[in-house]
Amino acid sequence: MTTSCYHCGLPVQQEGSFSAEVADEEREFCCYGCQTVCKTIYDSGLQGFYQKTSEETVLTPPPKLSAELSSYDLDEVQADYVDINSEIRTIHLLVEGIHCAACVWLIENALSKQTGIIKAEANLTAKRLRLTWNNGELALSTVLQTLGNIGYAAIPFDPETAEGILARKHRGLLYRMAFAGFAMMNLLWISIALYSGADQGEFRNWFHWIGFLIATPTLFYAGFPFLRNALLGLKRRYLTMDLPIAIGATATYAYSSYITFTGSLHGDVYFDTVVNFLFVILVGRYLEAISKREALSATTRLLELQPKLATIVTAQGTEVVPIRSVMVGDLILVKPGEKIPVDGVLVDGQSAVDESMLTGESIPVVKTVDDKVVAGSINGEGAFTVVAQQVLRNTALAKIVGLMEDAQASKAPIQCTADKIVPWFVVVTLSLACITFFYWLQFDFEKALLAATSVLIITCPCAFGLATPMSVAVATGVGAQNGILIKQGAALEALSKVTQFVFDKTGTLTQGELRVVATETISTMTEEELIALAASIESHSEHGIAKAIINEAKSRGLALSTITGFVSTPGQGVQAYINEKQFVVGTARWLREKYITIDMQWKQQQDKFENKGISCVFIAGESKVLGIIGLADQLRKDAIKTVTSLQQHDIAVTVISGDKEAVVNAITAELGNITRYAQVLPADKSQLVRNLQQNNVVAMVGDGVNDAPALIQADVAIALASGTDVSIESAEIILSHNELYKVAEAKKLADQTLRTIKQNIAISITYNIIMVPIAMMALVSPLVAALTMPISSLLVIGNAVRIKHCVKFK
Repeated sequence: MTTSCYHCGLPVQQEGSFSAEVADEEREFCCYGCQTVCKTIYDSGLQGFYQKTSEETVLTPPPKLSAELSSYDLDEVQADYVDINSEIRTIHLLVEGIHCAACVWLIENALSKQTGIIKAEANLTAKRLRLTWNNGELALSTVLQTLGNIGYAAIPFDPETAEGILARKHRGLLYRMAFAGFAMMNLLWISIALYSGADQGEFRNWFHWIGFLIATPTLFYAGFPFLRNALLGLKRRYLTMDLPIAIGATATYAYSSYITFTGSLHGDVYFDTVVNFLFVILVGRYLEAISKREALSATTRLLELQPKLATIVTAQGTEVVPIRSVMVGDLILVKPGEKIPVDGVLVDGQSAVDESMLTGESIPVVKTVDDKVVAGSINGEGAFTVVAQQVLRNTALAKIVGLMEDAQASKAPIQCTADKIVPWFVVVTLSLACITFFYWLQFDFEKALLAATSVLIITCPCAFGLATPMSVAVATGVGAQNGILIKQGAALEALSKVTQFVFDKTGTLTQGELRVVATETISTMTEEELIALAASIESHSEHGIAKAIINEAKSRGLALSTITGFVSTPGQGVQAYINEKQFVVGTARWLREKYITIDMQWKQQQDKFENKGISCVFIAGESKVLGIIGLADQLRKDAIKTVTSLQQHDIAVTVISGDKEAVVNAITAELGNITRYAQVLPADKSQLVRNLQQNNVVAMVGDGVNDAPALIQADVAIALASGTDVSIESAEIILSHNELYKVAEAKKLADQTLRTIKQNIAISITYNIIMVPIAMMALVSPLVAALTMPISSLLVIGNAVRIKHCVKFK
């Protein structure tokens, strides 16, 4: 018997050429690469890899590494793929050699041992690795070399490269399907002759031999993926989904070959059955692949929005260059009708720009000098010049695509449960096939063989395995197209279970654009002086109140003073020095904590303002109040519609704010019967959410830095894209169109997704409950079984696509 390579399982051409002592035993390898990889795996204590399961194709000898790995350490090269402004970097690597779940385990565990690796997540479906590392501690080339040492070649992910690999995979499947189809057509003539009486004549054996010569290459070429995956699974002690197909095909082929070789007159050949059901199964697989691609077309369409070329303005004129050649600071000429290739600012010209892909607004927006534009938006009839601020992966479009890909690659909790169940389908299938075979064997061997083969083929665990990932992938794509960016598939499942929504008031329920509407000052200070003083103290703050006061000062043309010793206390106020005198701007409670007396006249004025929904900011200096500035905000236009929609679905709504109760009540009065919490400090927001979680599944919607702790604490975190980077990073769902009603739409999308997942699981189970007993009763042939098997998978994919039409977006 030919010796197999201990690592990859391929035949060893000459024993002793590549051998090594592994685990106290002498092992044979097919090449030096397999020998090196195996020893590295054992030396790293990762030999559990060989006991792990495999879901797809056989291991192969390690691929050849690029000779220029060190080039990936250069910031100029990494700039195409990562943000080089930070030492903590994240990159997507396309990994050649990922075959099964064991590969994922090996890669993640091998890299976790490396100093400088923060996180490594390998994705089996996409053949990709999401790597976060400290570039100051570890060079990227070292990571790539480590992967090479354990048998994997990795390069930074490029959508065009990935698309090419996917196209080659589909092309290979198409070739096998075409070969099987050609063989089937020719075998049909043989079958017609045999069924017409030739099986009783002198040419019987000739027809059998012709069938054998056609069926043999078909089985071992067209059916090779099924045979290979089944053998590898057995080697790894894992029952793959291809095992029943492989057993059915080889058993029928072996019996037919036996009749052919012996020339027995008792029994018929079934080469046509083998070829026919292989062809039909391959057709089903190809249709599944195409359907998946169509279902996930949202990501593809967004990728297509990124132009491949850009027109750079140089001293010599203009030059058309690949988008990868564009650097931050370059001047880009955008002609009428072209897609904008970068995120940037207009420096010359004007035009109307279609930004519907990002904002959802179908009406073109007029852009003039100093206005910002984003990559992927479409220029109208004018021409303009843009200075590039963000290019390639740093553009808003690239970040949206990245979020979609991360979400589609992630697993929801219900999917993890399904993944554990799928292998048991195979066990049940084999058991039922054995029962069928031995029952019908009492009456007729051929009938027993065909009935058992039908059971093996007709049972389809594929649909069960696709039930969750297809639904999540479609939902994330649909969401992204409508301004709902979902970071993790788990967020959809969690959102579907939410029973209470908590909204931050300022900037979330309201427009977040405070403006000065009233002032009250001491007799010795004018209104302008009070506003100029407050604006000077607030000049180093980024809070909404600070911006409103500063904008008011600018609109009045007031000059600001230079300040020193600026200190900000989140949720309470700021303080600073002007000409060595201390001034504070903040809430009444904060002033009292600083032992600043607030007279009755100020309290009365405060109550008067707050009863009108006006928030009050006190300005004090030298331990006495100098005045009050009143600021007001308005509810977003869709706030009432959002709250009403949620309440109609029996979801409780809560509003939290740092403002006083009178202000909160006045601004949110139109929202009706909701729960309101006022004067909640940023540090207390997360505790409030934690208290609500005792009886509810809570979703938090916010947009500010002070919302981040509460967003992290909530079961589901939703942030508006207009918010701060911190709140966006803390969120699991981002509303890119900055429309509050997207919260209600996200909830509907999550509900529909979970409903679809359950429907898909029900479809898979129902199909098997109906079809398997029919096959066991020998009422369907293997060919009919092969025809019906892909139907359940296609039904699951088709049902997942329905998510696009079931959720109505504004």
